[in-house]
Amino acid sequence: MTHPLTTTTFDLPGYRVTRSLGVVRGIVVRSRSIVGNIGASIQSFFGGNISILTSLCEQTRGDAFNAMLTHAGELGANAVIGVRYDATEVGPGITEVLCYGTAVHVEPAPAKPPAN
Repeated sequence: MTHPLTTTTFDLPGYRVTRSLGVVRGIVVRSRSIVGNIGASIQSFFGGNISILTSLCEQTRGDAFNAMLTHAGELGANAVIGVRYDATEVGPGITEVLCYGTAVHVEPAPAKPPAN
């Protein structure tokens, strides 16, 4: 779940931004299921990585990222720069994950002439 023209920086090496299309975002709100809560409680009893919640977090971030890419595509972008994530607990066991960035249209940068 990656896209070659997304970055957390504000430029893409080898490309130049020709149009900025504005902020795009993908928002996912998730809750844990009863089964997930029980499984996580059992794993937390023994300590260490709580793999049930790790998987849920990875899936949620991926879904938010893909929703952001869809939003960017709807605006005509072929890249997203300045990508960030944010998460907020909106209720007990309910979390909003936001992935956002700046939608842009990029073109390959002209090759620089060799230095003499």
